[in-house]
Amino acid sequence: MEGMQAYGAGKAGGAFDPVTFFQQPQTILRMVSWLFSIVIFGCIANEGYINRPNEVEEYCIFNRNQNACNYGVFMGSMDFLCCIAFLALDIYFPQISSVKDRKKAVLADIGVSAFWSFMWFVGFCFLANQWQVTKLEDNPLRERGDAARAAITFSFFSIFTWAGQSFLAFQRYKLGADSALFSQEYTDPSQDAAGAPYTSFGGDDLESPGGGGGQANSDGAFDGTGGYQRQDY
Repeated sequence: MEGMQAYGAGKAGGAFDPVTFFQQPQTILRMVSWLFSIVIFGCIANEGYINRPNEVEEYCIFNRNQNACNYGVFMGSMDFLCCIAFLALDIYFPQISSVKDRKKAVLADIGVSAFWSFMWFVGFCFLANQWQVTKLEDNPLRERGDAARAAITFSFFSIFTWAGQSFLAFQRYKLGADSALFSQEYTDPSQDAAGAPYTSFGGDDLESPGGGGGQANSDGAFDGTGGYQRQDY
């Protein structure tokens, strides 16, 4: 099992190589998603609220719909934390010695990444719709429009970054699932040999301790010539 890869990583216990780690496609996509989450969170949290000239209270820039801003802020913050968590998992992943634990980690990566791709699709549609129906009188000076458009744009890009992560995780899963060495039926050859029954060398052709009697019995069938001898009294 040593020297081969299980679900995209080599044997456990290898030294961590930062250069190789940051050159991996999945690491690049996670860092890009992490940056996108910061942009979305910052645009909405800092510049996503405006007020009319005759009002003091500020409302969400997306059609004065507080739910739209709450959705963007919540998704951006949770996306930020999720990216950090998966980056930490990627660093720790080569140290996982159990193939079953590696499989669970890869399956979690597939599911979570697909979930985030779907949620950003929902978020993009929601924010774009609310921005489209925003009334001119709610923002007559067109203030902070760039921040709203940036949040919508990076929400759209996040769909594909997370979908890419899910695809790469699926490729890693296939790499591990297609390998016979890491299948559920794999057994250690040393354990398999220890549990095998003992078989004598040569099978039934070994001679008996009595000087070849066993060979004589196996050479031919009983022909009756040495049968019962009648005794006269």
